[in-house]
Amino acid sequence: MNDTVVIVQARMGSTRLPGKVLKSILGRPMFSYQLERLRRVRLAQRVVVATTTAAADDAIVAFCNAEGLDCTRGSEQDVLARYCDAIRQYGAQTVVRVTSDCPLLDPGLVDLAIATFHGPKHPDYVSNMLQPTWPYGMAVEVVAAAVLLEAEREARDSAEREHVTPFVYWHPEKYRLESLMHSPDLSAHRWTVDTPQDLDLVTRILEALYPRKPDFVMADVLELLERHPDWPAINAAVPQKTVVSARSDQ
Repeated sequence: MNDTVVIVQARMGSTRLPGKVLKSILGRPMFSYQLERLRRVRLAQRVVVATTTAAADDAIVAFCNAEGLDCTRGSEQDVLARYCDAIRQYGAQTVVRVTSDCPLLDPGLVDLAIATFHGPKHPDYVSNMLQPTWPYGMAVEVVAAAVLLEAEREARDSAEREHVTPFVYWHPEKYRLESLMHSPDLSAHRWTVDTPQDLDLVTRILEALYPRKPDFVMADVLELLERHPDWPAINAAVPQKTVVSARSDQ
């Protein structure tokens, strides 16, 4: 049985930038950089890609097969069920949830979230985005697999199914929640990839850092942007998505 499993949700059907996860950067699919970084997470035993049964996502399955990556397929809309299918298939006890549009995600941050989850407070759920202070594109959640399986049985709201974890953090009376905070507040930075402008910025960052330091960390990105203060303006006008913090029926 695998204790801690990183499950990465991925699909080709992005509305604003279709096929974004397999867009080429330095001759490689963008997704490959994130997966390379996730393999450096010390406190996880396995990385699994959870894609959908849609025909378009055959491309993601083919990519995973070529890279020797574990991959599961499930519902396109019910992402909570997709995660729980992966939990059952790989025997996860602790789940790390990340999305496939964050190629700069820092492995050290993921390890910090896992260590916090297994720390003395014994939370059911750890996140660095309930109170955003990290760059957008550094999102990580750690949750007990048993809690997600309970959510799968009980969640009825469509947002609870699509966004996987709202059932957990909407019930602080039921689950112990822990937030990871960063000081200073870096939430104005946008390093996720959801639009062509985002892809432009992330491509510049990877082209500058990866060839000389493939294991770069968040501090290296911040230092690079200090040397290129005009770069953040590339995607500054893209609206930030916010955490699903309220029920859709309220």
